[in-house]
Amino acid sequence: MKSLIGAFVGAFCVAAPALAQTPAAIVEDVQGKIDGIAFMDYVAPGKIIKLGPKASITLSYLKSCQRETISEGVVLVGAEQSTVQLGEVKREKVPCDTNAAKLSEREANQSAATTFRTVRSDAKGAPAKLPTIYGVAPLVQAKSGSTLVIERTDGKEPTISVPLKSEIMVGGKFYDFAKVGKSLTPGGSYLAILGAKRYAFQVDASATSSPTPLVGRLLRLE
Repeated sequence: MKSLIGAFVGAFCVAAPALAQTPAAIVEDVQGKIDGIAFMDYVAPGKIIKLGPKASITLSYLKSCQRETISEGVVLVGAEQSTVQLGEVKREKVPCDTNAAKLSEREANQSAATTFRTVRSDAKGAPAKLPTIYGVAPLVQAKSGSTLVIERTDGKEPTISVPLKSEIMVGGKFYDFAKVGKSLTPGGSYLAILGAKRYAFQVDASATSSPTPLVGRLLRLE
């Protein structure tokens, strides 16, 4: 078995191109020992993951919204899904918005009012959909040491202000609203503020407090 895995890893190494280290997926769950991989890690295209007996990993792809649970074998991370040898993979399409997974610099660098007006209309003046998360408890990627402010822009709601201390950050880089019992309102539009940066987004009207895939509630602000 080890020789077969070694052969597949060698083939993957030959086949895998030298791709830029742009994250393709986030590690949503790890079962068993997997060298070099931890919960909430990002993985880039071309990454090879070896899963031993009884080991499994769940990957959520940022671009395709594919959620994969892979048991054993060898995994080659792709741009939108994995290639798996000698293992089993179960895939499902989950609600997510690639625009929420990485909000644009154009949105980030504008003032709060300008940001809201800009993303609410397109070039022809028609209403434009804000980047959307599909859970009421965002998972926010931001640098520890800063202060995260969340403001409602389409109604009245108490402003949330959170000093991002390292001890409350999951994996050293994520603030998880679900973990601290905070939530937003389904259908609401918001600004996430970090210093001079402003990020506009909305919560899907059907979002609930039930557990949802990480990629569906991820806001990458850094």
